[in-house]
Amino acid sequence: MDSNGPAPRHPLPARPTIGFDLDMTLIDSRPGIHAAYVRLAEETGTFIDADLAISRLGPPLVEELAHWFEPEQIPAMAERYRALYPRYAVPPSPALPGAREALAAVRAAGGRSLVVTAKHRPSAELHLDHLGLEPDVLVGDLWAEAKGEALRAHGAVAYVGDHVGDVRGARHAGVLSVAVATGPCDTAALTEAGADVVLPDLTAFPAWLSSAVG
Repeated sequence: MDSNGPAPRHPLPARPTIGFDLDMTLIDSRPGIHAAYVRLAEETGTFIDADLAISRLGPPLVEELAHWFEPEQIPAMAERYRALYPRYAVPPSPALPGAREALAAVRAAGGRSLVVTAKHRPSAELHLDHLGLEPDVLVGDLWAEAKGEALRAHGAVAYVGDHVGDVRGARHAGVLSVAVATGPCDTAALTEAGADVVLPDLTAFPAWLSSAVG
């Protein structure tokens, strides 16, 4: 594993394309997702432990809904949750510290930024627009290894994420895995999953990128 140091073992090319996860990497979506689950529980009369749900963000929505609803209910519940999402989930969710600076650092290096997320693409776009975050490309509805397909398709050389599933996506794409310990997976879990670089958060990203770009 590399850390935020002056001599990375995996230097990046000039003008790199860097991928980023969204939830708990660029944005803290916990307040908004919590509110959306509370509202869904109120509407349906179904118990949803919103505190527990937001402690394990990363996998697709349907995986979380499966903890609370019967299989035949999940498509309708996913549709309703996504209808509630713009009102309840987007306004309360802030950018994480360093998010804007991380995207700006990629741009300053002459590179391109790519957001690849498991979140429904229209919902992800609402978050980015609301917060004024402007990646060059947005790809939604992909999780773990499936993220690797988008990373390859767009020529990414690294992927930044907070979950072991993000590490798996980077590995599948054959690109550098840069992990930030701002989500449900701690430094030890990210390291064990095979992250090449583990940073405490995105505030450390610009300095690391500067040291890594050859």
